[in-house]
Amino acid sequence: MTATSVIVGMSGGVDSSVAAQLLLREGYAVSGLFMKNWEEDDGTEYCTALTDLEDARQVADRLGIPLHTANFSAEYWDGVFEQFLSGYAAGRTPNPDVLCNREIKFKQFADYALTLGADYIATGHYVRREGTSAEGNFRLLKGSDQNKDQSYFLQAVPAIALARCLFPLGNLKKSEVRKLAAEAHFANHRKKDSTGICFIGERRFRDFLKTYIPAAPGPIVDPEGVTIGEHSGLAYYTLGQRTGLGIGGLKGRPEAPWYVAGKQLAGNRLIATQNSADLESEWLAMDEVNWLVPQQPYPIRCTTRIRYRQVDQQAVVTPRADGTLGLRFSLPQRAVTPGQYACLYQGDVCIGGGRIVSAGLPS
Repeated sequence: MTATSVIVGMSGGVDSSVAAQLLLREGYAVSGLFMKNWEEDDGTEYCTALTDLEDARQVADRLGIPLHTANFSAEYWDGVFEQFLSGYAAGRTPNPDVLCNREIKFKQFADYALTLGADYIATGHYVRREGTSAEGNFRLLKGSDQNKDQSYFLQAVPAIALARCLFPLGNLKKSEVRKLAAEAHFANHRKKDSTGICFIGERRFRDFLKTYIPAAPGPIVDPEGVTIGEHSGLAYYTLGQRTGLGIGGLKGRPEAPWYVAGKQLAGNRLIATQNSADLESEWLAMDEVNWLVPQQPYPIRCTTRIRYRQVDQQAVVTPRADGTLGLRFSLPQRAVTPGQYACLYQGDVCIGGGRIVSAGLPS
């Protein structure tokens, strides 16, 4: 009988390398695919595509599997990066990693793999899955290693796409993955984890953003509207930020840190506060909601994360009159940021999530 065919998205990192190794051990017919999604190979320290491709090739050669390559740069620009830029221009702080998984890894890559004859795709994400979409019992679960669980980044991917993906690392810890890579003599077994923008790299973020969104200086004001400084452009700041404001030691003000508390696009004003309570919200509204389980009747009781690696917070989901969904927290949450995502859970099951559009205290 012909073995089940799986194409692994191989980035040149240790996680996807071990994912391919484990699938081979399980008897799958494994191939790799290296995706190029950014064209700016300018030879700087931030552009690692050529090095990553060589790392992926070395692992594929050692495993004795073919490695395909594909260029999705145009799709990345249209489906991810333009949304990324428009979000910042609109005063939000978008999450390109969530968008990249939805638009590239589990759409463009998955569709391309099917044209190559794959039965499944696989990635090195630290998540688990159960069931199938065909039988209607598919579930996406948190990874066993709570420090590495990446379900937050997959919340926006349709369930039907996730159901055709294998996640070999879901029950492993990162230390176990590195040990497997070392035992297999993979040259990348000590390669550090990527922490930069998905496929763009670990660049100096403000400098990178200035390439696409010109500086637009304006006033920094306190919650009462008093001007206390000048910002270089609203797009370069995010809620809760305390460094880079340049407003320390103001005459007549207490010696306490200042935090970004809000943005007013109409007047190009950045609001800063010394009162941490100004950063707290008891609710948020979200759109672009993606359900990974059959939708439940409201109110939906669940836990939520509004950022990666946050401890789960108790919450209740209800519909709002404006067509968005409301999420009310049991305890106020700090720096709930429009443009980011709220991921929803019931136990270890990721039930879905949505993009944050607003947040606040009861009026």
